[in-house]
Amino acid sequence: MTRSSLYKGYVTHARSTPKRHAFRYRVFSLLLDLGELNEIDAQFRLLGINRSAPLSFHERDHGAGAATGLKDWALRHLAEAGYETEGVRIEVLCYPRIFGYAFNPLTVYYCYDSGGSLMATLHEVHNTFGEKHTYVLPARTGDDGKTRQACDKEMYVSPFTEMEGRYDFRLNAPGEHLSLAINLSKGDQHILSAGFQGERRALTDGALLATFIQYPLMTLKVIAGIHMEALRLWIKGVKLVPRAPAPVKIAASHQTIRPPQSHKGDFR
Repeated sequence: MTRSSLYKGYVTHARSTPKRHAFRYRVFSLLLDLGELNEIDAQFRLLGINRSAPLSFHERDHGAGAATGLKDWALRHLAEAGYETEGVRIEVLCYPRIFGYAFNPLTVYYCYDSGGSLMATLHEVHNTFGEKHTYVLPARTGDDGKTRQACDKEMYVSPFTEMEGRYDFRLNAPGEHLSLAINLSKGDQHILSAGFQGERRALTDGALLATFIQYPLMTLKVIAGIHMEALRLWIKGVKLVPRAPAPVKIAASHQTIRPPQSHKGDFR
């Protein structure tokens, strides 16, 4: 039995300005322990790792774009931010490829220390121009079990949203329920909110088959939905924001910690 699982639920998006606009779609995500990839590939018929299958996970879709070594890539970013990486376990939340295709607006890496506590997350944001930016943030869990994080926006994402802004994340360590909420603001002005709410399902061939039947074209729906919602915003009269290409296509920002591991720091 693997730690890895899948989550079925809803993705939501609500824009406040310059026009109100909201949508909600049913989706599912994989939560894969990066230390279990070989075991997963050997165990499941419908889910392939770094190979063709009806459902598949390819490491080159994430991180630095390398064919293998995604966990090592994540560990290097944790080390650069000042974390001790010995015994660290990492789970990645993402959409799988379905029949070879996937687009992940956001990939989240949940990083647990050797004692099993969530110590940091990596939020890997992808845009439709082939660029990605990863935000490495400490995970400080409050009394309510939620982790709250914040960072400046560093990459152009939507043609209807200016570059300037600040992300606020609120999430829980994945359990029977998974919750992820993102708010984007500029100064005191709220721009939009997005999120995913999902319920855990054990990763089995039966669960994969049922999910595959229920969501046969989900990854195509994701990219089609992005363009359809963009068309609806354009029809509403929202102006396009010119895009300046990112200086590099794959980049990262690290919120560093001060030894001992206080999980505090500033962007550098």
